[in-house]
Amino acid sequence: MTTPLAVELAGAGKRFTKYLDTPMLVNTALRFRPQTRRQRLWAVRDVDFAVADGESVGVIGRNGSGKSTLMSMIAGITAPTEGSVRVWGRVAPLIAVGVGFHRELTGRENVYVNGAILGLTRRQIDQRLDTIIDFAEIGDFVDTPVKFYSSGMFVRLGFAVAAHCDPDVLIVDEVLAVGDLAFQVKCYERMTEIRRQGATVVMVSHHLGAVRRMCDRVLVLDGGRARHVGPPEEAIAAYHDILSASQQVEVDDAGLRFEPGVVTIDAVDVVGPDGTRTGHLEAGAPMAVWVRGTALRGVDDLVVALTILAADGTVVYGDSTAGQRFGSVETGEAFGCTAELRCALPTGSYSVVARIDRADLRTTLATHPQQAFFVTGRHTVTGAADLGSRFRRQQLSRHLPSAAGAGAPGHLPSAADAGAPGPLEAATSEQVG
Repeated sequence: MTTPLAVELAGAGKRFTKYLDTPMLVNTALRFRPQTRRQRLWAVRDVDFAVADGESVGVIGRNGSGKSTLMSMIAGITAPTEGSVRVWGRVAPLIAVGVGFHRELTGRENVYVNGAILGLTRRQIDQRLDTIIDFAEIGDFVDTPVKFYSSGMFVRLGFAVAAHCDPDVLIVDEVLAVGDLAFQVKCYERMTEIRRQGATVVMVSHHLGAVRRMCDRVLVLDGGRARHVGPPEEAIAAYHDILSASQQVEVDDAGLRFEPGVVTIDAVDVVGPDGTRTGHLEAGAPMAVWVRGTALRGVDDLVVALTILAADGTVVYGDSTAGQRFGSVETGEAFGCTAELRCALPTGSYSVVARIDRADLRTTLATHPQQAFFVTGRHTVTGAADLGSRFRRQQLSRHLPSAAGAGAPGHLPSAADAGAPGPLEAATSEQVG
């Protein structure tokens, strides 16, 4: 059975015309007609891409790669110059700060205007108004004209309306970077909730951690063309390959830089207690992660960082060599790092991601696609970590006092009342199981 589509682009492209006016002072003085030249620019070219109903897809690429133009075509704001773009269902676009707002209207009035544009009836907006205002956190400013709003208030109100109109397709283009961290977390939680309800999400972000956590697949754009489509880790690796080829330093919305062409991570291996590579570990057993790389240019010092992710993308552990000097690496030198740890994880699927940073912790030099492994042996444990609990049944010297003899209501019997053991090592007990 074929999965229904939410978005389909077939050979889609968008061309813009740039006018280059070059009036010269001499030409003006001599009343010559200034020459106007036209230059055709393809922002997006020949993109074939489909998004399944209920799927979450990310779009990443360098600045100027065509991401915003692609999102505008999907949202129906601009028509493709070539090819076709088809979208099924109600679309809720959030692609720029303040788009769709009338600056002279109040926040409350703009909720009604935007809601109507997105297909809600007045009665539906009435029912959701308080929820939208609470989510937007604009408080007493709801009846203030939005021309007095900050960019953060614009984003909060715009996202609140878009996220509460029951969209079939939610389009988010980087604008969440304007909001503060707490609001970003709330937005991602709301997007996750929308996904659970069966909606489709298409998002653009320079925050690669959010892309990895939120998306099922990722499209990489470069020069307006689709260069890679696949799972998040593969797509992010392809994106870094593009950056390496261009020797470009990128800065994401968290202020972190990516500087390619300095070092590479050649391999990341999960190693079992016997010292061999493995994808299967026993809970509580010793394990290690081997990271091997090559220096393309000399570096005085670097930091090797590891992150272990659960199957849903939740970070369960992270650590690095920060705080201890790794040492310099020379141009062309191969280097390695071993992290020894205990597999204190519940039964389940996990992955480890390796990263190399400069010693200032503000610049990432290389990343590596995640390496998956599976943990068995502790199927009763839930949560992010296995703390190694051992349950023991206590042998009490006598029964607890009855309710009648327990004293006033709310009285909690003491250890002496209950005959309970004191320190754990002095308890008479037997292990359960």
